[in-house]
Amino acid sequence: MAKKDKPEDVQPNSRSANGESSIYYGADGYWHGRVTMGIRDDGKPDRRHIMRKAGPDGEEDLKTRDKVAKLVRELEKQRDQGTAKKAGPKWTVEKWLRHWVEEIAAPTVRYKTITTYRTVVYKHLIPGIGAHRLERIEPEHFEKLYKKLIASGLKPVSVHQVHRVARTAFNEALRRGHIGRNAAALAKPPMVDDEEELIAYTTAEIQRLLTAALKRRNGCRFVLALAMGTRQGETLGFKWERLDESTRVLKVRKGLQFQKWQHGCDDPHECGARLHKTKPCKPGCKLKRHQKACPPPCGPDCTKHASSCPERHSGGLVEVDVKSKAGRRSLVLPGPLFSLVMKHKATQDQERRTAGTEWHEGGWMFCQPNGRPIGASADWAEWKSLLAEADVRDEKLHLARHTAATVLALLNVAPRVAMDFMGWSDPSMMLRYQHVTEEMRRQVADGIDGLLWAGTDAPGGAQEDRDAEETGVDDDGESELN
Repeated sequence: MAKKDKPEDVQPNSRSANGESSIYYGADGYWHGRVTMGIRDDGKPDRRHIMRKAGPDGEEDLKTRDKVAKLVRELEKQRDQGTAKKAGPKWTVEKWLRHWVEEIAAPTVRYKTITTYRTVVYKHLIPGIGAHRLERIEPEHFEKLYKKLIASGLKPVSVHQVHRVARTAFNEALRRGHIGRNAAALAKPPMVDDEEELIAYTTAEIQRLLTAALKRRNGCRFVLALAMGTRQGETLGFKWERLDESTRVLKVRKGLQFQKWQHGCDDPHECGARLHKTKPCKPGCKLKRHQKACPPPCGPDCTKHASSCPERHSGGLVEVDVKSKAGRRSLVLPGPLFSLVMKHKATQDQERRTAGTEWHEGGWMFCQPNGRPIGASADWAEWKSLLAEADVRDEKLHLARHTAATVLALLNVAPRVAMDFMGWSDPSMMLRYQHVTEEMRRQVADGIDGLLWAGTDAPGGAQEDRDAEETGVDDDGESELN
């Protein structure tokens, strides 16, 4: 790096060799610093420029040159550590979030994941912090946003989801060199109170549910959930072609998922014009579909309401791959359960013959009376009705999966086998899904009893009571004579 003590000792525009950093005094009366940081998007060198006005005298001028030298060294450090901001147009937080969610995340993640990302980005992050410059966003900006979301009524667990999405989006910006640090990762989300631990259904509750389920059409579907722990989408997506009747093996490969329809027309805004909401709801709105919160009026460029588009596509009940590689598993059905499944198949064959031309053949193991697949909402309503009929506590359908996992622990199934059975790739999922039940605690107590006091009078029994009476010592170990 070339340095000169005085401006008069420096030739105007004297520079170092190509690619090297340089500091020089220009004919314009400024000290200049230039640092090669890399290559720009267009293939040209990314050479950063720093300039400061020369001082009025020799001492002040040396200080000015030293300031430029310090800034040059800082840029070199950022370049060498890979933390330098990327060259190009300045990003706002809104511009980056829109680019990230639509161009980076959307093509690479699952439908439900991108749906969550879009909700968080467009509903919370952009309205809250979108106007900030991307490289100037601070952890405090996120923390203030989280506080506002809590004050607006959003639950802490939902705010944590906002935090996770922000952290993911800004981590990608960091990885691509648009920012030098991830401010979202440094921000502290609000504290979440420990939720009450789920309690798996007891053996008696399971039996009542099984008895009630077998009285219903497609009731075998809930038996599968309780016995084999299959997810809702997996169960509704089962097809007969994936059941090997000779080996009783049911392959889990696909799941059924509802996805929003997409416009296929040229003008989505005009296509949904008749369904646009132009005014907010009046106070005290009692519409059933607005039970949680009344939706705001549609924006001037609204492109929703694709379900009414004559050329709609990519929506409705869609068959998708299971959540992970571990989710692609094969389940060996217990004998009694396999018999129930085959009985269900015979019933469905009779329904097919009765429906005749009205039957829509899709090969679904569980379907509507006309052969069409069953949606999650209808399935959820059936589950709630089943709980009421069986007089079992009201819980989410997903608790059936927790119950099946807990049964595996009760049966002392090896962890590796349990992971394969449930379709887990992470052993930590066992801690989340397998719960300690009262029956397990009693088994432990009985085991301790059998090991330590087998063939002897247990402490606290009749013999000990007689000894206490003879010695005059009460339960607290004190003599009654005192």
